[in-house]
Amino acid sequence: QVQLVESGGGLVQAGGSLRLSCAASGRTLSGYSMGWFRQAPGKDREFVAAIRWTSGTTYYADSVKGRFTVSRDNAKNMVYLQMNALKPEDTAVYYCAADRLHWTSLMVASYYGSWGQGTQVTVSA
Repeated sequence: QVQLVESGGGLVQAGGSLRLSCAASGRTLSGYSMGWFRQAPGKDREFVAAIRWTSGTTYYADSVKGRFTVSRDNAKNMVYLQMNALKPEDTAVYYCAADRLHWTSLMVASYYGSWGQGTQVTVSA
């Protein structure tokens, strides 16, 4: 399994920006897909974005398209989620996830086998 540690969450005003980081360790990530999910109180965990480690192909939920950018640094084994134009409805615990997945499965949380502990993002109105 891959070990994942998120960082970078915090409190920000609406319209502001945050960058989340996810440090991966434990095995080579070649062939892996890295996902970002979020979970607000009382709601299911939802897909935010994903990136395929080898090709760099990215995928986004419609709710964040144009505002969030997922990227990776192969040399550092890091994945990032740059979040701009934040809205109060973006408030949630954000999780990094990893697994070897077909692109059709990237948006489904239950297919990921490795998860980080989560980092809180709070956007005030």
